[in-house]
Amino acid sequence: MPRPIAVNPANPALAQQIAAKLQQGLALHKTGQFEQAKTIYEEILKLNPKHFDALQLSGTIAAQTQQWDRALELLTVTLNINNTNSSVYNNIGNVLKELKRLEEALSSYDRAIELKPDYAGAFNNRGNVLRELKRLGQALTSYDRAIELKPDYAEAFNNRGNVLRELKRLEEALTSYDRAIEFGHYYAEVFYNRGIVLQEFKRLEEALTSYDRAIELKRDYAKAFNNRGNVLRDLKRLEEALTSYDRAIELKLDYAEAFNNRGNVLRELKCLEEALISYDKAIQYKPDYAEAYSNRGTVLQEFKRLAETLASYDKAIELKPDYAEAFNNRGIVLQELKHLDAALTSYDRAIELKPEYAEAFNNRGNVLKELKRLDEALASYDRAIEFKCDYEYLFGTVLLTKMFMCDWQNFEANQNTLSLKINEGKKVSSSFSVLALIDSPSLQRKTSEIRVKDKYPINPSLGSIPKYLRRNKIRIGYFSADFHNHATAYLMAELFELQDKDKFELIAFSFGPDKKDEMRQRLSKAFDQFVDVRLKSDKDIAIMSRDMEIDIAIDLKGFTLDQRAGIFSYRAAPIQVNYIGYPGTMAAEYIDYIIADSTIIPDKSKQHYSEKVIHLPHSYQVNDRQRVITDKVFTKEELGLPNDSFVFCCFNNNYKITPNTFDRWVRILNVVEGSVLWLFEDNPSAVVNLRKEAKARGLDPRRLVFARRMKLPEHLGRHRAADLFLDTLPYNAHTTASDALWAGLPVLTCMGESFASRVAASLLNAIELPELITTSQEQFEALAIELATHPTKLKAIKEKLDRNRLTTALFDTTRFTKHIEAAYTKMYERYQADLPPDHLNICP
Repeated sequence: MPRPIAVNPANPALAQQIAAKLQQGLALHKTGQFEQAKTIYEEILKLNPKHFDALQLSGTIAAQTQQWDRALELLTVTLNINNTNSSVYNNIGNVLKELKRLEEALSSYDRAIELKPDYAGAFNNRGNVLRELKRLGQALTSYDRAIELKPDYAEAFNNRGNVLRELKRLEEALTSYDRAIEFGHYYAEVFYNRGIVLQEFKRLEEALTSYDRAIELKRDYAKAFNNRGNVLRDLKRLEEALTSYDRAIELKLDYAEAFNNRGNVLRELKCLEEALISYDKAIQYKPDYAEAYSNRGTVLQEFKRLAETLASYDKAIELKPDYAEAFNNRGIVLQELKHLDAALTSYDRAIELKPEYAEAFNNRGNVLKELKRLDEALASYDRAIEFKCDYEYLFGTVLLTKMFMCDWQNFEANQNTLSLKINEGKKVSSSFSVLALIDSPSLQRKTSEIRVKDKYPINPSLGSIPKYLRRNKIRIGYFSADFHNHATAYLMAELFELQDKDKFELIAFSFGPDKKDEMRQRLSKAFDQFVDVRLKSDKDIAIMSRDMEIDIAIDLKGFTLDQRAGIFSYRAAPIQVNYIGYPGTMAAEYIDYIIADSTIIPDKSKQHYSEKVIHLPHSYQVNDRQRVITDKVFTKEELGLPNDSFVFCCFNNNYKITPNTFDRWVRILNVVEGSVLWLFEDNPSAVVNLRKEAKARGLDPRRLVFARRMKLPEHLGRHRAADLFLDTLPYNAHTTASDALWAGLPVLTCMGESFASRVAASLLNAIELPELITTSQEQFEALAIELATHPTKLKAIKEKLDRNRLTTALFDTTRFTKHIEAAYTKMYERYQADLPPDHLNICP
């Protein structure tokens, strides 16, 4: 504010004219009519070039209109007229601050305070410069002095809160903002800043109220609309968040941060194309926006444009070399590309930059697990839990990793904790992990419900599928990552070859690796079309399936490794079926049927499955009679087996072996003198731990023999060296049981309650050997001992298996094909009759 106007006694008329003009200029200035006020001040300066007030006010207008160099020039001239005016020094400090000449600005404020020690405004402004210089302690002292001089100084309380927030003294910051509001309730910025602190405290509803108040006071407050959107996103009110970001962008068309945040919400809403456009806009307006490049990479990854994804993450890192999140994201795409060592390096760099980065430790563990470095994987998972004790789904992952290693420390307690957390609705485990840990179809359904709701909810963005007209051929789409040398392909290959091509058109949608192995070559000939969709997004695959008018989509993966449940969330076909890959319910409303049999899912258990159950007449499991068994006869010696021992075997994956199962086996071995147990060797840790567990139970560890991986014909051939296959519970032998029976080796099983625990029983019923099915631990042990100690009885069972092998339903692929085709036809006829899916029984 200018000093009082003095009348020049030498020329009273001129003085009066200048005074009148100055009053006119001030009136215009106060109402924001800067150009008009500036014109008046310039008229005064023509009359008196050294008029102090006109110079100072002209400098003020130049500053207010952001003409910083001009403002500095005018204020410097003013200072030459009177270098003892503290307000001029303060104003020069403000201009120098805007010009980023911060040390000079600080000196100017110091001079203002020297001239006027009680100048509260200068102390406040001085604090602002010190804050920019990151001298936060000194800034706080300066704000405190401003408040001491002016106890109701709302702006200083607000600025003080900002410094306290940067110092992470959030409670004090909140108090400071509240004092600012107490003395200046009209102050929009303080409500905005208060909202930021409340957001950090996760007091989201209060933060939202604070942002709303800021907007009420300042309708064009773009930053408040942006932050309001962030809070709404955290509250999962995504559509409202989107509206808030859109308003921020409407107010500030080049608002890069709002475009980036908008992209994040669109990504959560699965509007991926729009999200990508939003990230591109953010980058357009802020070319060095590393976060937007990283987020853009995440969307590109969902589109399976993996080379572009990697380039986007690399650009983010180029712009921000210490960007831990980008290194983590880069690791994820490298892992998907199966560049596992490079992925590990990327995760290690993320952790180096951010030592408490739980997500990177988790992802690092996943790579190490895939590399079979299980001890290191477990250590990495433990670090993730150390930094985030409730890390989603990791508890189940850790338990399953320990199962791969046969590390059973605290097994029962962990099992109980897992059950408790699932019942509480916690995101504690993937669906697959639970199959091997808990024999409870109700808990398995609950786990899948949690997972689907979180990761794979129904996505209506493609709309409903128009009714397809009836055709002569039912169009079947088989979706899998396993169309190569893999257990699923070993079971299903002949089915694809035998299906009636006059009634069915078969299309393979392959999203797994193109290994060009013998199975891939065989399968590619069995389908009418074989489509490689590895590099397509879930949505694009669903669109392709719709464009091809697939009538029935068969998901052969479910919730197993490399699954793509997201495809079916878009509704890829009018009828969608869960078959053979995942032995349990997917609990997804968009999966209509599950293929089973009356052993796998008895009527009393249907309540535990969200899908309608198809009961095939014998076993749900298809088999390939073309599986070749080598003619080579292995000696026990070359397989590492003693020549004169009874050989129990179990070639199931090591993770299926629970302490209870192992206890059962040890008791059997202890009774059957000289017998050995022949197990599959998946990893060195499992071998060490199983031998340790044997010793702890009083069994000579040398009675455990481990079989390494072989090609399938040789693997099937070596079954001849075994006498009896001992099954696991709660996750039975599935393909391994078929392998054993096909090779002529009897399988003894104990049947549980869940799908996974009843598969071996299903196979034995289909091959008409129900006498090898037990329902209790005691029965299982007693029968194993009886068969091992009564050679005549075991010989009779082997002879029966040999007779039944090619005469019963299990390996009658032609008969199975007719049954599953009948199931497909019934599903299709219900659809054509506009009837909803229902439980179906297929007659023999």
